[in-house]
Amino acid sequence: MDIFLIGGTGFIGRTLTRRLTGNGHRVTLLTRAIKKGAALPEGAIFFEGNPTLPGHWQEEIRKYEAIINLVGASIFRRWSRKAKKEILESRILATRNIVESVEYRRGKVSHLLNASAVGYYGFHDNEILDESTPAGNDFLASVVSEWEAEARRCERAGLRVVLCRFGLVMGKHGGALSKMILPFKYYLGSPLGSGIQWLSWVHEQDLANMVIFLLNQETIKGAVNCTAPHPVSNRELTYILSKILRKPVIMPPVPRFILRLMLGEFSAVVVKGQRVIPKVLLEHGFHSQFPTISKALQDLLG
Repeated sequence: MDIFLIGGTGFIGRTLTRRLTGNGHRVTLLTRAIKKGAALPEGAIFFEGNPTLPGHWQEEIRKYEAIINLVGASIFRRWSRKAKKEILESRILATRNIVESVEYRRGKVSHLLNASAVGYYGFHDNEILDESTPAGNDFLASVVSEWEAEARRCERAGLRVVLCRFGLVMGKHGGALSKMILPFKYYLGSPLGSGIQWLSWVHEQDLANMVIFLLNQETIKGAVNCTAPHPVSNRELTYILSKILRKPVIMPPVPRFILRLMLGEFSAVVVKGQRVIPKVLLEHGFHSQFPTISKALQDLLG
């Protein structure tokens, strides 16, 4: 399949590109500037353009069977007014430009796999959440709801739209894991807040496999949770990391008010949580290579 990958030069995109080309797909990555000597796997090429701005890439996109959109500024920072604006606009503008590319002349395009997030559900306690759970009402939930609504406009042009709600992606060369393990190096690893909050996560290789699975399963459309089948509590994650890294937990839990002082509104992401399961993928027979956090971390850190 010919695939146009937007946001493919980041942490998730690099892993996905290798898996797609390894499975025989031809991938074009949209990048704001083509760097001389940039390495790409065989079967992948660059096309220059800024997805948040109209440009020639919008005409190019119509030559491909599938579009995968991963664009979105990082949420892992203090949420100033400027940061919130960037978090929202990076997602909405890129997706809107994709829609406008195919709205009146779709060309060969039949599929849009649009990145989304489990933040859609808002924060919950112990409740198990699946794709039928309604949206939350906090900042992240409102961003994801607006983002998904923009992507769904492609359905009017006849595209199959899959909203891939990513959990926290665990990987070797990027993402949140490096930040998680840093305190353990100095024997400062400890649970955050109560420690009972749930984390819905996914191994980077499983995420790539999920996207490939969704490309091939043409009956699947709409929201799909791209998470491991077994969420983990913050406390359990802390002690598994401690065991694998061989760094005992000697510090008490970090109080919520300290995290609020350090991280501001973003602290809600680490002291609250969501217990999300990938119901759609499980019902369609997808099997995770790394279903438990212990197995995933052994692979990534062992």
